[in-house]
Amino acid sequence: MAGKKKVSKAAGKRKVSKAGSKADLKGEKAGKKRAKVKAIEEEEVLVLEGSDAEEAEALLEEEAIELVGAKVARRPQPNENSGTDSVFIGDPVDINKAKKLWPHRYLNQTKGSTPTQAATSASKNEKCQARRHYKKAKVDGKIDFSLGDDAYVMADDGEDSYICRIVEMFEGEDGEPYITSQWFYRAKDTVIKGCSDLIDNKRVFLSTIKDDNHLDCLLEKIKIVKVPLNADAETRIAIVANCDYYYDMMYYVPFSTFLNPQHDGTKVENGSNLTISSESNDIEQDAGSKKLKKQDGPKGETASNLAISSESLDIQQDVGSSKPKEEVVTKVENKSNSTISSESEDIHKDVGSNKPIEMKLLDLFSGCGAMSTGLCLGANMAGVTLVTKWAVDLNKYACESLKYNHPETEVRNEKAEEFLALLKEWERLCSLFSLIGDKSHQKQISPPEMDNIEEDEEEEVDDEEIFEVEKILSICYGIPDGQEKAGLYFKIRWKGYGEDEDTWEPEDGLCGAKDKLQEFVTNGFNSKILPVPGDADVICGGPPCQGISGFNRFRNSESPLDDPKNEQLLVFMDIVEHLKPKFVLMENVVDIVKFAKGFLGRYALGRLVKMNYQARLGMMVAGAYGLPQFRMRVFLWGAHHTMKLPQYPLPTHNVVVRGHSPLEFESNAVTYDEGSTPELKDKLYLGDAISDLPQVKNNESRDEMPYGSDPITEFQKFITSSKEVMLGSATSQSNSVLYDHRPLKLNNDDYQRVCQIPVRKGANFRDLKGVRVGADNKVEWDPAIERQYLPSGKPLVPNYAMSFMRGTSSKPFGRLWWDETVPTVVTRAEPHNQIILHPTQNRVLTIRENARLQGFPDYYKLFGPIKERYTQVGNAVAVPVARALGYSLGLCVKDGDCREVEHFFTLPSDFPNI
Repeated sequence: MAGKKKVSKAAGKRKVSKAGSKADLKGEKAGKKRAKVKAIEEEEVLVLEGSDAEEAEALLEEEAIELVGAKVARRPQPNENSGTDSVFIGDPVDINKAKKLWPHRYLNQTKGSTPTQAATSASKNEKCQARRHYKKAKVDGKIDFSLGDDAYVMADDGEDSYICRIVEMFEGEDGEPYITSQWFYRAKDTVIKGCSDLIDNKRVFLSTIKDDNHLDCLLEKIKIVKVPLNADAETRIAIVANCDYYYDMMYYVPFSTFLNPQHDGTKVENGSNLTISSESNDIEQDAGSKKLKKQDGPKGETASNLAISSESLDIQQDVGSSKPKEEVVTKVENKSNSTISSESEDIHKDVGSNKPIEMKLLDLFSGCGAMSTGLCLGANMAGVTLVTKWAVDLNKYACESLKYNHPETEVRNEKAEEFLALLKEWERLCSLFSLIGDKSHQKQISPPEMDNIEEDEEEEVDDEEIFEVEKILSICYGIPDGQEKAGLYFKIRWKGYGEDEDTWEPEDGLCGAKDKLQEFVTNGFNSKILPVPGDADVICGGPPCQGISGFNRFRNSESPLDDPKNEQLLVFMDIVEHLKPKFVLMENVVDIVKFAKGFLGRYALGRLVKMNYQARLGMMVAGAYGLPQFRMRVFLWGAHHTMKLPQYPLPTHNVVVRGHSPLEFESNAVTYDEGSTPELKDKLYLGDAISDLPQVKNNESRDEMPYGSDPITEFQKFITSSKEVMLGSATSQSNSVLYDHRPLKLNNDDYQRVCQIPVRKGANFRDLKGVRVGADNKVEWDPAIERQYLPSGKPLVPNYAMSFMRGTSSKPFGRLWWDETVPTVVTRAEPHNQIILHPTQNRVLTIRENARLQGFPDYYKLFGPIKERYTQVGNAVAVPVARALGYSLGLCVKDGDCREVEHFFTLPSDFPNI
């Protein structure tokens, strides 16, 4: 196909065409059209990441950048065998007007330039040069196309026809007729790929990618309607029934972005991405045409995101076309969106007033709360009060840590799927007692046992003790103590009994206590003990996907969602779908876009888009935001269509992004362009983070101790700040007590081994007596030295150290050094297969030292056994990364516009000390 990118073939792809018409065209047209298609030269281009949005957009427009599905952009070449069955009709656009509208097409005719200058300029632009522009064309002598029409374009054999919008018609300098096609993507052609079954087959996504194609590549006209994201279900059904396709989002390859056109940051540049500008008015006036009514659409839409503006419709009217080219349907919002939209308006009203902006956050799979802590700190720096109102985690010790550091949070220690079931029951109860607007649940009157107690039943219990409900204390869904069946239960305080006699009772067991139930639900609704749809402004979380872990030998690469170890991703998205927050932020390991061709990452994106959330996916390295560890993670943003989609903050520290992301997702790495020279802070090392901490021994047992010395580095001064300082409510205040500065106590054998590891950079078990390193860098026993043993009788050098990674690893009993960066903080502290020994002390890094490497403030106290606290730290999201993302979130909410550049932005130079 001329100009359009190849779409990778996949089993089961659906042919999309209007019945009959495409088949007729292919038989007669395909032969001669393919002769022209073969004359088109293929040219592969790469996506370049850049800090300059306009330059990046220009590259997208000029080079038809694309990576998804290894697509190839083609450019038309002169074709000597062209026939005359496809031609432009009507008068050409006035040449002076055309030069103003499309100056990049007339560089060879630039007034006042020499032939050499014009040729050089044209060469740099790499755009086909034009003789003249047109507004209408006839293809195959029978099909009329107008500027702004949507059309099928010929694809390769076995491929669905491509879908485009005609945004330019011109005769090239070679005399051939060309069009500029702006491409629509089916879901299967986006990054969603194999998860495209989540998306309606008629739903397509408009891109900013434009290619020049021969006019003869057009197959037939189709109807594509733009649908507002807030259209209700009934309206959408009506629209879909009367069009070939509909679209409601833009699609961008960088950061796999799906964006509401209303929030599209694309700028109209002088001709390079301008389809039809206001200059068209002059054409209309010259023609004496009657101007059409401008179509409804988002304020500020440009030709680059609509492909054609309202003025271009006037040109079409000049040539007798009365059909509007950009059909937009507006309807009232559906019920599921009404709460969000109204609350979004409240937020925007707060922005325009002096009223503080306050938002509530739900932290799912929260762990000890690092992600929500960072988000709240960052949003606060941007002037938005974000509070972790709810948190859910299965680990009771993590919940204890979070509750201590966030006493304002409703922390629930339960499974996420049980939490989801509870949310649905809570919504039912709130509706039952008319606390929320949905009346559908009010028909479900409380169970008969609560209101209709038969007299004979009362008589049966005359000889038994009657229990009266004094107060309902709590609510849960699951199998609490004393119960055998999963369901909804209430914790009851019985009248005349103490808390030791509290029990969990099912709803139908609350005989005669409907007033107590209503009191509990009403008070709980007012105090927000649980969110109902629209309550949670932000949902964040890192659903564990243990099924993709490299440590799992039984990974299901054929169907990852069938693996129970990956089901938490589905639960996370189900909770998002139920609560309908304004913003979503999901974190996960890089394997989510690597394992099984990135299936789970694509699924997560697809779910958000299916729910009409704007979305983008990026990969961030913790060290690039001021930590002495590498740690790359995936962060997926989602935003309700009424809100701006947050961007990714560019790195603040000079750390090379050395991750191993798959080729297709390389453009998702949040980093500066390779050729740019930003002013970044020096990367941090281990010594920058922990050199001020007091010495402790292997058997240290204190959970609290004095610091003993003042902080030395800027990192240490910031990390020792009090919570009040970090939240901006104080200017100078430090913690007086150091928490959790104790190591995992090594057993006697391991401790004796550690004591024999030299105190120098790079030391490890290879330095122990009896070990030598061969020419192939593999360890082996030194035959000249008798094997050494510990007093316990165990070998000084264990066999597992020699065989780890087939003898090539230097990690066992490895000693860190002050001027090194830690690869990744892990959940275990044993030194058997990782470098975790303190540089100068004979022990592993303490909990606090690991916490500092993750960016936890020193005031953050952890709870649980020692190993549990290491696990909490190792599983956490790096706080500085979350803080930078929270700042981005705050900017979007407060300023209403977070587009310093399109997909990412630059943090303030003094961040986070702002």
